[in-house]
Parts: sequence; C-alpha cells; structure tokens
Amino acid sequence: MTRETIVEGVRNGITSMHGLIAQGRGEAFDYLIGEKTTKSAAQAEKAAAAALLLAEKPVISVNGNVAALVPREIIRLSESVNAPLEVNLFHRTEERVNKIIEYLRSLGAKKMFTKSNGTIPGLEHERGKVDAEGILIADAVLVPLEDGDRCKALVEMGKIVLAIDLNPLSRTAQCATITIVDNITRAVPNISKFAEELKSLKKEALLELVSEFDNKRNLALAMEEIVKNLYGRGGIRTPDLQLSPEL
Repeated sequence: MTRETIVEGVRNGITSMHGLIAQGRGEAFDYLIGEKTTKSAAQAEKAAAAALLLAEKPVISVNGNVAALVPREIIRLSESVNAPLEVNLFHRTEERVNKIIEYLRSLGAKKMFTKSNGTIPGLEHERGKVDAEGILIADAVLVPLEDGDRCKALVEMGKIVLAIDLNPLSRTAQCATITIVDNITRAVPNISKFAEELKSLKKEALLELVSEFDNKRNLALAMEEIVKNLYGRGGIRTPDLQLSPEL
C-alpha cells in the first residue's frame, strides 16, 4: 500500500522518481526491524516530542515522500507542537515545491514557510535553499527521510536535529541529535501521540527527557533489536550481544 502511495505521488508530481528508490531501501530496513515500532524507536519518538515542545522555533521539513506518505499526519504533528512546515527537496523544481505546498494546504495545513531566500552554509545543491525565517533560524528541525550532508550541516549550525531514518548506520542517523529508527508512517503519529501526552509536563521534566536521551546508545539498541529479530525469525538461538554505544 505504501509503495502504491509513492507511485501515485510520482504520478501527481509530488514525489520524484528517486523517491521510489528511497522507498525500496526503507522497506528493506523495515523488514529488519520487524515492521513494528521497537522499544528504542519509541524512546526516540518520546524524546523527539519533548524536544519539539521545548523548542522556541521548531520547523518540520517536508519532502516528496513525506507529502505522499503522511500528509495528514505531518499536518497534525505540526499543529500539535506548533511547528510550521517547510518544503525542502533534493531534486528540486519550483513546480514540485508549489504542488506540495498546494497539496498540504488543501488538506488543512495553515502554518507553512514557503520561501527559498536563505542558504544553509556549506551546501551547494538545491537542498541548501531554505526559508530565511524558517529552517535557517530554527532551533529544532524534524527532518524525516533526510540526506546525510544536510543533516550534518544543520547540526553544525547548532540546531537540534530530529531524524526519522530506518537505517541506523546511515550518515543521517549517525549525525542527528535524536534518530528515530522507524517507518515514517508509524513514527509521525507516535510523535504526535507523545506530544499530546507530554504537553502537561513542566519545562524541567521535558528537559530531563531530552538530556537523558543518548542517541549513540539508542542506535546501538536499534542494532541489537535488528539482530535479535533476524535470529528470532530464523529459529536460531539469539547470541548474547553487547554492542558498543560507539557503534
């Protein structure tokens, strides 16, 4: 179903052909984690929700696959944590940017940054173009299905970067402040759910949730879950794994 949704996104000019390749790669890693939200992913989703609630200028980056797969869910999250949406594409055309903006607005999106009058330092390609009042000055950015060089550049700008990436060994996963190793179709609704639950907490409690989250350790746990899932499916005794947090 998700594959057909991406194909439909290509037909409608929202998703690029390259998005089909990214979807296939994501599916492979989703099989590895058992096509479910793991314990480590849930911990990351909760920490991400807390970080978005704490941020003064949060922004949610949207690309073609995000717009095709979770348009209503990303709008709900945007409203829940008061984080405007900003369309940002690697294979960018103004026509596709405008189509995504119009599509999201047709579904009820109200808070959006729509300009491309700023540039992320060090990025020469099209994803370096951002809104000068949006991602460029944001203190926290949720970047679902991100590419590694832009994730690294955003972190180097001093931003809290929250990534959704099914590959725990990708550059994005390794660079981000908080990495959620989960399918975006599960991750975005989960972050919204946690945000609703955490809204009543005081700032100190939210700060504690974020400060106690160790991304390297959580990525190591994600790897352990993948290996244990593979051994479990094969009916083979799971080895006693103690993966290094520096993995």
